[in-house]
Amino acid sequence: MGCGAPRCLPTAEAGTVPSPTPGASRCAPRCRGSGWSRVPHRAHRLIPSDDELYQRTRLTVLEPESPNIMFIEGYSSRGFTINGDVVVGPCAVLPRTILQWNVGSYRDISHESLSLFRLLEPRIEILVLGTGDRVERLHAAMLKQMRECGIAVEVQDTPNACATFNFLTSEKRMVAAGLIPPRATCTGTSGTAYAVLPSPA
Repeated sequence: MGCGAPRCLPTAEAGTVPSPTPGASRCAPRCRGSGWSRVPHRAHRLIPSDDELYQRTRLTVLEPESPNIMFIEGYSSRGFTINGDVVVGPCAVLPRTILQWNVGSYRDISHESLSLFRLLEPRIEILVLGTGDRVERLHAAMLKQMRECGIAVEVQDTPNACATFNFLTSEKRMVAAGLIPPRATCTGTSGTAYAVLPSPA
């Protein structure tokens, strides 16, 4: 088919962007001499495509000196003191909030109770689990599932888990903790069983 100038560019209504027709990219170069411009291969998009529209939104991590950063100040057999607030019972310490964790002991830690940490956005890097007075063995399948989600899991006794969480937070790591209060703590001068954690350097 010949390449007459009127046939090189498709006709479009006012306010629309023409789509290239088959063969336009081959005949357009031979039409430049007649004053016609080359047909664009792709029109400019004025709205986001589907993959751009549904991308996840990432939040900026707060700086360590922000008062909203979670810091575990102490623990007892009843619960924890976090950022000046007393939390009774097991708790989930997230980068910017604290939740009650519905477990009674390490035996209740399951795929379901860990699902909270897998759904966080921005995604955490490390999950620190405090299993009480001592390190308890958890099911390997649960830990494997967390690793497959890109989350490393540290299982420790609760006193060490609290210190580890504070240290990782001070290092600007995206970390969360699932903590079960220990039954045995040192008794202070007031007669209350309570342990105070030092601030990370």
